Amino acid sequence: MEGGRPLTRSLISYLTVSLLLQGRGDTFAINCSGFNQNGVDPAAFQAVFDRKAFRPVINYSVPTHVNISFTLSAILEVNAQLQLLTSFLWMDMIWDNPFISWNPKECVGINKLTIAAENLWLPDIFIVESMDMDKTPSGLSAYVSNEGRIKYDKPMRLTSICNLDIFYFPFDQQNCTLTFSSFLYTVDSMLLGMEKEVWEITDTSRDVIQTHGEWELLGINKATPKMSVGSNLYDQIMFYVAIRRRPSLYVINLLVPSSFLVAIDALSFYLPAESGNRAPFKITLLLGYNVFLLMMNDLLPASGTPLISVYFALCLSLMVVSLLETVFITYLLHLATTQPPLMPQWLHSLLLYCTSPIKCCCSEPQKGTKGLGLTSTCLSVLKEPVELVDKMPSSGEAGLNGHLEPARAQQEHEAQKQHLVDLWVQFSHMMDILLFRLYLFFMASSIITVIVLWNT
Repeated sequence: MEGGRPLTRSLISYLTVSLLLQGRGDTFAINCSGFNQNGVDPAAFQAVFDRKAFRPVINYSVPTHVNISFTLSAILEVNAQLQLLTSFLWMDMIWDNPFISWNPKECVGINKLTIAAENLWLPDIFIVESMDMDKTPSGLSAYVSNEGRIKYDKPMRLTSICNLDIFYFPFDQQNCTLTFSSFLYTVDSMLLGMEKEVWEITDTSRDVIQTHGEWELLGINKATPKMSVGSNLYDQIMFYVAIRRRPSLYVINLLVPSSFLVAIDALSFYLPAESGNRAPFKITLLLGYNVFLLMMNDLLPASGTPLISVYFALCLSLMVVSLLETVFITYLLHLATTQPPLMPQWLHSLLLYCTSPIKCCCSEPQKGTKGLGLTSTCLSVLKEPVELVDKMPSSGEAGLNGHLEPARAQQEHEAQKQHLVDLWVQFSHMMDILLFRLYLFFMASSIITVIVLWNT
C-alpha cells in the first residue's frame, strides 16, 4: 500500500501538467455533440457557466483586456441648477474567454451564438460620474464567437454630474466627462482599450441620435489616465463629450421681443416732450417689458447669472433712465414756460460747446467781429443769460426816458424770457439726442454680440 502512494501522486501530477499544457486546444474546447440545426444544448456550455463567478483566465497573473466604446443616442436633459446631464447611451464591451472554443466545421457551421449575459462573467465597468443606480434591464444577451470572443452591449439611461457654465446662455457650449473604469480590478487584473476610434464613436452618435431638441453633439475626445486609490492603480478611459445648445428657441422668444420693445422705446424720442404724451407711452412700455420678463422667466436658468440676464437688466435700466429723463424734461419745460430759471454758467458753456457746430454757421464777419469770425447774429445767440439780465433797464431809467421806456423794457424782458425758454428747450433736445444715441449704441452692440456668439 505504501509503495502505491508515490505512483498515485506521480499520476495526479502528470494529469495536472497535461491539462495545463494542452490549454485551449483540447481541454477547453466545447463538445460539438450538443450542436445541431435546431439549436445548441445548454449542457455543452455548462462548464463555462459554472465558472462565471471567476475571471476567465488560465493564468491569473495575466490581465484581462476589455475593449469598450459607447454610442450616445439621446441627450435628454441638462439641469443647470443641479449640474446634471441625463443621457441615453449604448455601452459596448468586448473581451476574450479562453474557456470557450469550438470548431465551426465540426459544429454544423455555427461560428457565433447568443448566450444570456447572466450565465457569463461580465466586466464590472462603471461610469465614475454616474449619480444614479445602474438601471440596466435584465434578460440581455451577449454574442459569443467560436474563438471565445464575447461582445456585450447594454443600454443605459445615465444621469451624470457635469460642470455646467451657463454664462453665455443661450449660446453656451458644455463639456461633460464620462470616465469608464473598473470598480474592483486593478491594472494587474484588467486593462481597458478602445473598441472603436473616437471619430467613429462621434460619427455613429451623430447618426443615431434621436433627439433634435435643445442640444446637439459637437464632438467627443478621449484621454487614458490611470486612477490611483491608495496603493491600488486602476485603468480608466475618459471621454470628453462636447454639446451645444440650439439658441433659436431663446432668440425668438426672448431676444427678439426684448429688442422690439427697446427699439420702440428709442423711437418714442421723436414724440415732442412738451406735448405730454411721451411719459405715458414710456410708462406703458416699461410695464409691458416687466410683464414680458415675468412670463419668460421659466425659460431662463434657475441658477447663476447668464449674459442674457445682464442684457435684460441693462434694457430695463435704460428704459427707466429714459422715463426719468422724460419726466425731468417735462418738468423743466413746464418751469421754463411759466418762470424760466437762469441757466448755470457751466451748463450754458456745455450747451454752446455741443450746439456751436449747428448754430454758428455764419459766413461773413462784420466789423468788430473779424477776429472771432462771427456775425452779430451769432453773437446774439452766444450772449450769456446773466449779461442779458444785467442790461435790463431799471425803474429809475424808465422814468427818465418817458413813456416809451416801459414798453421797451417790457419787450426786452419778454425777449430775455423767450431766450431762456429757447435755451432750456435746446438743452432738453440735447439730452434727448444723447440718450437716443445711447439707445442706438446699445442696440448695435447687442446685435453684434448675438451674431458673434451665434457663429462661434
